[in-house]
Amino acid sequence: MELYYSFSVIIVIATLFAYINNRFFKLPSTIGIMVIAMIVSIFLVFVVSHVWGDPLNNLAALFRSIDFTDVLMNGMLGFLLFAGAIHINLSDLKEQKAPVVVFSTLSVIISAFVVGIALYYLLNLLLPIINIHLEIPYIYCLLFGALISPTDPIAVLSILKEAKVSKSLETKVAGESLFNDGVAVVIFAVILQVVEGSAIDLTFTHISWLFIKEAFGGLLVGAGLGLLGAKMMKSANDYKISVLITLSVVMGGAMISHLMHISGPLMMVAAGLIIGESKRKRMEVEENSNNNLGTFWELIDEVMNAILFLFIGFELILIPHLERYWLIGAICIGVVLFARYISIKVPTMVIPFKEKFSNGTIKILVWGGLRGGVSIALALSIPEGPYKQVIIAATYFVVVFSIIVQGLSIGNLAKKIKI
Repeated sequence: MELYYSFSVIIVIATLFAYINNRFFKLPSTIGIMVIAMIVSIFLVFVVSHVWGDPLNNLAALFRSIDFTDVLMNGMLGFLLFAGAIHINLSDLKEQKAPVVVFSTLSVIISAFVVGIALYYLLNLLLPIINIHLEIPYIYCLLFGALISPTDPIAVLSILKEAKVSKSLETKVAGESLFNDGVAVVIFAVILQVVEGSAIDLTFTHISWLFIKEAFGGLLVGAGLGLLGAKMMKSANDYKISVLITLSVVMGGAMISHLMHISGPLMMVAAGLIIGESKRKRMEVEENSNNNLGTFWELIDEVMNAILFLFIGFELILIPHLERYWLIGAICIGVVLFARYISIKVPTMVIPFKEKFSNGTIKILVWGGLRGGVSIALALSIPEGPYKQVIIAATYFVVVFSIIVQGLSIGNLAKKIKI
């Protein structure tokens, strides 16, 4: 019952913030909710806590009682990815399959290692020269690189649509964001086992098999679930049954991925793409067909995103003395943007894509690569240790900067470049 009351409070707060943003701030919905949550958090931390500590303590206790990593990774993420995938046109995705595959796999690996190496040399070799000591071991720098590399451009997709960028660019951004979460989680899990000192085979063969099992296993099982769900929906031909089938695919798929130890995110992406494509084909054939199912999942997407960005905004309360980490946060922002540029630029130079990537397209892909809740959830999942707090704080700085600064400026950048 306590969990029910906790989520009731969260839904009420998210609704209130969404209404305030709609009436006064006029920001994109998810960004507006997060900004208001951060303003409230700062007010509670620096004003209310010195006068009357109960409101801050009560709110902090509420969010501390909910395991954000578990809620997002084992619950909300499946809904968000399925909701995103069901609206992606599979034929558009096939046209952009080469850049989507490369950016969601190779680029994630490149970014993780560039962040790890650059951050290590900056903190451990260059900054001590000017008497600034923020040393962090290389393996922890690499762990940070793995968790911060997946992009989460949920907030930027609507802005890109308003800016009227090309369909191909929009598909690249959306496709990359759908697939790279599963890849990044595998990389993060392997590095985390090394950090924990677990006995793990680090040979190329073992790592490749682990990736194939997690990634391709998730895609294969997800495709099977999607085909089964699409067939049942077609034979039932009823909106209410279709909603129940899609909910069962998402929630049942989460249990299957846990039991089979395969990638749940990639499973939901595959299932969503196939069910979404089946729905579109039926709408083209049936004259009186409606898009009630798509509307339902748009609503789910909006609600889940409101809760997610509310969590991100209020995480500020749960990070003690966040102001002490501003320098390493600023450094990490620069390093992550540099790594994002390298991870996009190098593949476009080396791999002979059919479509030539202009400097403008690369700028949009770099600046539009927002970080989000997945990075924070992975940072929070790190076991207690001497560097956990600094990694969480650095992650929070990068995520907030990317969502607010990059998210609010990507539209103007896209219009300026006129892609």
